[in-house]
Amino acid sequence: MADTDQRSSIVKKCIVNIFLLLLLLSTRILFAQGPPEGIWQGYDGEWRHVSQQLIALAEATPADKFAWRPAAGVRSTSEVYMHIAMANFYLLSVTGPKMPAGLKEDMEKTVTSKAEVIDWLKRSLNAVREAHLAAKPNELERKVHIADRDATVDGMYLRIIVHANEHMGQLVAYARMTGVVPPWSKN
Repeated sequence: MADTDQRSSIVKKCIVNIFLLLLLLSTRILFAQGPPEGIWQGYDGEWRHVSQQLIALAEATPADKFAWRPAAGVRSTSEVYMHIAMANFYLLSVTGPKMPAGLKEDMEKTVTSKAEVIDWLKRSLNAVREAHLAAKPNELERKVHIADRDATVDGMYLRIIVHANEHMGQLVAYARMTGVVPPWSKN
């Protein structure tokens, strides 16, 4: 009985080692030409990465797919992009910069054309990038107040990037459901 348990343990260890070796090899192949731009380069690099992906996916999506939604009552593709843009501007405004002129509360539903959506998305992504690049380390520790709680400016930037990445996942799912292949996954 002990001999069978020992063999079983050895087989399990071999399988785990083979799996880890394959995982290591696949990671090396995946990043053979280096990791994607911005990865592991701090907040600004990660922001650059998610911004590039959001814009690339929006540009790869046909204009007629911007009205697509997975079910009634769920945001359409254009609404998700506009939600990101509006959230970027709003959350950034909590840290100090003013909301842009022309931004209206109902724009998530009223701005639907691909060109307009991408314009607002780019403007919001650039606003976050520029504000973060200009922020001094002590400014990031400044306290702000949002939704009946205190946060720091740094915490607001973290929320902005997490929010953008959360909806990036949603948009990738939307894209796949409508036959759009995210540009970075074509290789």
